[in-house]
Amino acid sequence: MNTKYHAFNLSNYETIPQIAQLRPEDKEAIEVVGRVLPFKTNNYVTEELINWNNIPDDPIFTLNFPRREMLPKKHYNRVLDLIKSGASEEVLKNTINQIRLHLNPNPAGQEHNVPTLGDQKLHGIQHKYRETVLFFPSHGQTCHAYCTFCFRWPQFSGMKNLKFSMREADLFFKYLKTKPKVTDVLFTGGDPLTMSTQTLVDYIEPLLGNEFKHIQTIRLGTKSLAYWPYRFLTDKDADELLFFFEKIVKSGKNLTIQAHFNHPVELSTEAVKSAIARIRGTGAQIRTQSPLLRNINDHPDIWAELWRKQVDLNCIPYYMFVARDTGSKYFFELPLEKCWKIYRKAYSRVSGTCRTVRGPSMSTYAGKIQILGITEINAEKHFVLRFLQGRNPDWVCTPFLAQYDPEATWFNQLKPSFGKEKFFFEEDDPGYKYLNKKHTSLALE
Repeated sequence: MNTKYHAFNLSNYETIPQIAQLRPEDKEAIEVVGRVLPFKTNNYVTEELINWNNIPDDPIFTLNFPRREMLPKKHYNRVLDLIKSGASEEVLKNTINQIRLHLNPNPAGQEHNVPTLGDQKLHGIQHKYRETVLFFPSHGQTCHAYCTFCFRWPQFSGMKNLKFSMREADLFFKYLKTKPKVTDVLFTGGDPLTMSTQTLVDYIEPLLGNEFKHIQTIRLGTKSLAYWPYRFLTDKDADELLFFFEKIVKSGKNLTIQAHFNHPVELSTEAVKSAIARIRGTGAQIRTQSPLLRNINDHPDIWAELWRKQVDLNCIPYYMFVARDTGSKYFFELPLEKCWKIYRKAYSRVSGTCRTVRGPSMSTYAGKIQILGITEINAEKHFVLRFLQGRNPDWVCTPFLAQYDPEATWFNQLKPSFGKEKFFFEEDDPGYKYLNKKHTSLALE
């Protein structure tokens, strides 16, 4: 394995040696879908994680490379026809942006999480839950690979009006000083660990001072462990990064790496095992999360193996998410009932040390809603739900019911039980209209 980072995108993906063995239709799909949904991967993924003898069905290939089924047929054919006809880049761009708007690029009304400082809107910050602030440093608005299911895909699409980022850290610090109830800061993106260590230090080090005593936990959301563990091993500033992790922990802050692992293969290499050990050696925690994805990890045995491997490596299983209602969701989505059954069966196959994971959870406008199960009352079935996090903290842990729907794949397809018009929290928040907005991509075929 060449430990020097080498990225691939639409302009150079054919330089990957294994690409020559792909079928013409697979190459066409990369060219067409990759123009709509951002495409990027790297040499670690292509050399150590993908099984090229199982293309196109290999799960890591599917996570990284565009496939035809990720776009509705009419949109796929529309882009393909424009490419074949030699349409201008301007015509292509306008058409592609129109298609992107049909893919719900702003799930759960994320723009409503953007706070203000005085009269200034802080487009690089989201503050949805009282205790936690998300920060999008402009230097970290890329990833080692662009996951085709990711709800942050508009960040990398060139649609500037849908991008969250902030270069001015001073405004971030000023905002935090006005919010004494905030205890957690999550650096996200993109991937903050694509930044140099020194840039990361510039963003984080001020938080270690006395004026930010209320900030107890610093989180880094990253796919680096799964897709570029050499960030912690052989990158030129890897040692410097680990030393800084130690400094954060010694300052009295809790440092948590929010690691994204979607499949056990991502935990199989010696590189990732060594990287995890180095991070844990600094005193930092590693909490893991992933959506439940059809064609990738839609079997309880896969999840049970994933959680056991994580615990064996001293990571903490944290979240199982339902695939967000955006992008290529209809390729990855599963009925909510199946999500719950997979979670339940996987949960029953592991010991208590693995049962720290919470899910299946839907990140909606109102908050993170967990599917607790299915119950029957007066011969009628209902979903039992509760808030793990709420836009209103008073909603947290409150159980409620929704009418059973075997076809539902997202919360906005559910209705309140017993003929009620609204869920209890919809009465409290005028933003509930975002919960009931029809998922536009469901009717595209």
